[in-house]
Amino acid sequence: MPKFFIQTFGCRSNQADSAALRDGFRRQAMTECHRAADAGLLVVNTCTVTHRSDQQARQAVRSLHRKNPDAAIVVTGCYAERDPGALARLPGVALVAGNAAKDRLPELLAGGDPGSRGRILRPPLGGGPGCPVPPMAATGGKTRPLVKIQDGCDARCSYCIVPRVRGPGRSARPEDVLAEIRSLAGQGFREIVLTGVHLGTYGRRRGDPMRLPELLERITEVPGLGRIRLSSIEPMFFDRAVAALVGRNPVFARHFHIPLQSGSDRILRRMRRPYTAGRFRALIEHIHGEIPDAAIGTDVIAGFPGESDEDFSETCSLVRALPLAYLHVFPFSPREQTEAWALDGRVPPGKVRERLQALLELSRAKSLAFRRRFAGAVLQAITLSREDAPGSRMALTGNYIHARIPDLSIGPNRLVDIRIEEAAPDHTRASVLL
Repeated sequence: MPKFFIQTFGCRSNQADSAALRDGFRRQAMTECHRAADAGLLVVNTCTVTHRSDQQARQAVRSLHRKNPDAAIVVTGCYAERDPGALARLPGVALVAGNAAKDRLPELLAGGDPGSRGRILRPPLGGGPGCPVPPMAATGGKTRPLVKIQDGCDARCSYCIVPRVRGPGRSARPEDVLAEIRSLAGQGFREIVLTGVHLGTYGRRRGDPMRLPELLERITEVPGLGRIRLSSIEPMFFDRAVAALVGRNPVFARHFHIPLQSGSDRILRRMRRPYTAGRFRALIEHIHGEIPDAAIGTDVIAGFPGESDEDFSETCSLVRALPLAYLHVFPFSPREQTEAWALDGRVPPGKVRERLQALLELSRAKSLAFRRRFAGAVLQAITLSREDAPGSRMALTGNYIHARIPDLSIGPNRLVDIRIEEAAPDHTRASVLL
């Protein structure tokens, strides 16, 4: 029986794609290995958002080839879509499959042999009426299945390569989403994460039967639900009806991730982000007013071309003023085929590192302040597997507090009440209420 191993990089949409591959391979009577050395087929599902993402993918391919030189390596995902030739030339690579070919891989590789070395399979990215919702129960040992309800992006942010490698925005059929959630709830999964490349645009193409708030209302009617969590939603497509629904229905995790990128209106214009810092502030303050205990996280890019000290100061001032629980911070990474590739005013690397450090310190302070608000509080949490939290006994609250529970004696995938005992700079400690 052919054996396979999957290594995944990048966003939750990529993680959902890998879960779909895992399920497809199993349906083709293939067996998953947890060590690359034991598999005959090695699949690398790549990201290409930054230069670092590309580098990580290349390093992974070389490392896998060293560990298992007899195995066939298949590379797919966004880097495979953007630059398949660079990957096809790496040692051990038998096939490079773009995103439009990803869904076909289990059928193509049913025998475990992808064929000749360095082959490229890269059909055009389609803009069809929807995106499939494959079964997600094969989570690779993780506790929380990801249901991808949307793919692609029609935005044209000046720095972002995603629309070129994921194709135009498209949404899954509501009946398919609901069927998958019913299936996962019936199998006993206690938290399900809804994800997409541009989640807030779900249902916004002409002819789509419903938008995100309506879909979420329908999801609440599924029997046996534990908890539903939403992944990142861009501010320009954040429907306030979503916040209202999350606030009044306990089935939803009280957690939002809403990317900012910059607190300077001048830089937002150069990024082609269609909102202002003031509009972002109003949205975050509205959500906080509706759901005071919600965790709200954001993304910030440091060192975008033309970012002055004043621009960066505006970003820091906005972040300090807002009720945010954490930041994800990134250095600007120029991507060919994007408008920002040719923008003038590149920020010196040393200055970018300084700004990154300042944002990381701000994120740590925000996180600690948020977690300390809940010291002594009782919150509902889901117990996590070691694949979710290696080496630790952990639980995740609805408002996104990762709590270490030293004496946790129950297994993963259980919704339990926990008490936050301590919020320290580098960890949160809790106990389970039995």
